Amino acid sequence: MSRIESIEQLETLYGVPGQTSLVKELDHVIPEYAALIEASPFVALATSGPEGLDCSPRGDLAGFIRIHDEKTLMMPDRRGNNRADSLRNIIRDPRVALLFLVPGSGTTLRVNGNAHITADPDLCSSFTVEGKAARSVTIVKIDSVYFQCARAIHRSDLWNPEKHVDPKSLPTPGQILEVASRKAIDGDAYDIEWPERARKSMW
Repeated sequence: MSRIESIEQLETLYGVPGQTSLVKELDHVIPEYAALIEASPFVALATSGPEGLDCSPRGDLAGFIRIHDEKTLMMPDRRGNNRADSLRNIIRDPRVALLFLVPGSGTTLRVNGNAHITADPDLCSSFTVEGKAARSVTIVKIDSVYFQCARAIHRSDLWNPEKHVDPKSLPTPGQILEVASRKAIDGDAYDIEWPERARKSMW
């Protein structure tokens, strides 16, 4: 296998970025980028910490990430499994990256910046859904923001219902937990209890 180990080798293989790849990168949110953020119900959050890298899904009602100003985003954190991997990382290394997806659209939006976490009661309350405030809010100061072309979405045919995988063909969370825990967790019981547990703890 031929291993690429230098930037020079990489640039020889790929060439240089085109003009459109460079001019789209800004250090602030413009109205066009704001439209993508406000339409997005799903974000992948990448962080880095002493134990390594982490990429975590964040999903909520469309527009759940608030544009405080052209250089600042606010992201509520909801109830979950309490691992808080991303939050632990941010406390120790503030660098973050966000990837916004918009269902039905091939265009994605990428944000790189630095973040900190707050549990300010008024701010958390301002993100209340179904009577439940956010547990904390991650404040992202933007270093760069730019859209990603649609090739990856089109290649994957991500939004095509005919390509959706039947969940019954995949291992259930309970089955995975039973194997991973060496049967310390009853997988069938976990799967049976999950819908009601999710309903009560969604927000």
